[in-house]
Amino acid sequence: MTFEVAVSGLRAANQQLKVIGNNVANTGTTGFKLSRAEFGDVFAVGNLGISRNATGSGVTTQRVSQQFVQGNLSFTDRTLDFAINGNGFFVLDNGGERLFSRAGAFGTDANGFVVNPLGHRLQGHGVDANGNVIGVLGDLQVPVGEQAPRASTMLTSRLNLNANDRVFDPADPATPPFDANNANTFNYQTSTNAFDSLGNALLVTSYYRKTGASSWETFQFVDGVQRAGPTALTFGTNGALATPLGGTITIPPFTPTGADPMNLTLNLAGTTQRGSGYAVFVNAADGFPSGQLTGIEVDQQGVLLARYTNGQSSVFGQVTLADFANTQGLAPASDTSWVETFSSGPPLIGAPGSSTLGLVQSGALEESNVDLSQMLVNLIIAQRNFQANAKVISTGDNITQALINIR
Repeated sequence: MTFEVAVSGLRAANQQLKVIGNNVANTGTTGFKLSRAEFGDVFAVGNLGISRNATGSGVTTQRVSQQFVQGNLSFTDRTLDFAINGNGFFVLDNGGERLFSRAGAFGTDANGFVVNPLGHRLQGHGVDANGNVIGVLGDLQVPVGEQAPRASTMLTSRLNLNANDRVFDPADPATPPFDANNANTFNYQTSTNAFDSLGNALLVTSYYRKTGASSWETFQFVDGVQRAGPTALTFGTNGALATPLGGTITIPPFTPTGADPMNLTLNLAGTTQRGSGYAVFVNAADGFPSGQLTGIEVDQQGVLLARYTNGQSSVFGQVTLADFANTQGLAPASDTSWVETFSSGPPLIGAPGSSTLGLVQSGALEESNVDLSQMLVNLIIAQRNFQANAKVISTGDNITQALINIR
């Protein structure tokens, strides 16, 4: 009996040494979670229970459990290095197998998919045509190639026209007719670039000419060709724009060379006529030319934003995290990842920062949560345990030898 008890102690100490050795070996492994061996004593139980004089039958390993304690964050210079600050796991796809990991060293493959060093694809939510995150879970992919141009449809101008400026009275025969090439025939002009379906810039110029105490007229030219005007503008006694209703002017459709027909609308809502002097507050057009990807940004909610050389940016996905009712029930799957089990329960998937899920830190990695000093202390304890159990066997052997030698 003594030998069996001591052998079980040797096995337990050996198991503890293996667990500690594995922890020490993975001190530098990103996203690694330390393990500990948990033991229980063994008693031989009969039909009537355990005798008061029972001494036990040794020790057994109940389980090797991983400790999902937060590791320190190590900051890097790579945008696609992700660390989870709080609860949760990255969701990975390995050819249809779903894996969960805290290791966030990601990059892109030849097709732009976000992958870890083993090629497992990071999962997340995609976006619709308007850049809104949608609930379909799938592979996250960084846009490759150029961003296609978008034709302009809306010009927005918000101005203050000087109420005390010169009046070009149309009833006065001496009033010169409007001439875009003669600055003495109008009060102000503004210019901005619009873009056709090919991404070519078109210079849109608006001219403003005061025709009465509270009335103006405006003309619109595109690349030097008049496309709209004169359009009457009237202002109320408080200086607010009264007509046209809503402040919008529709420019008749025209077709730039080689491009699709353009339908532009000028929005003057918020324009005023006051005595505070001429001022331009907003003067811009929507649409943009083509652009090349210059980089990506990731916020704490895991939203992925692509930036382009044309000054535009667009959301192309959101990192998804998963948590479990019982993380101790997850089964290790090697390469610092885990798989779902019946004991862990199904994954609770959501956006970073929602429910109990943590936030995503871009440009950082979560270090192993192994405390090397503590492991070295535990190593000494396990070694002593092994030596003590070996001594029990040696002592038991001496006693047995003494009994055998009795004559």
